[in-house]
Amino acid sequence: MNLLYESDTFAVTHLATDQAWDTPTTTGLNAEPANAVNTAHKPTLVRHGFEIVDKRSGKEVYLDGSWAELFQEKLQAWQRQSPTQEEVEDTLDSYAGLAQMPVTIH
Repeated sequence: MNLLYESDTFAVTHLATDQAWDTPTTTGLNAEPANAVNTAHKPTLVRHGFEIVDKRSGKEVYLDGSWAELFQEKLQAWQRQSPTQEEVEDTLDSYAGLAQMPVTIH
């Protein structure tokens, strides 16, 4: 979990797994038959997402899948051309309308 942005009104966190798909090898010297069951290889779904907390409303939205990809593109654009804080806040405010989950302490 990486805190990407924090202000008086928003906090943005990137959540990612460190594990990748661990599938059996089907070619090469250590090849296993395609139908072999190997309990040492357990596939793990690799997902990442972004949590945007709207501190004004006390709600958060979690972006994953295609929403996360679109948000990642926005972050990459910001890395190429540094936005102003106002531009960042305006963008985050556009996502705040999606926020439905109240922020709770775990």
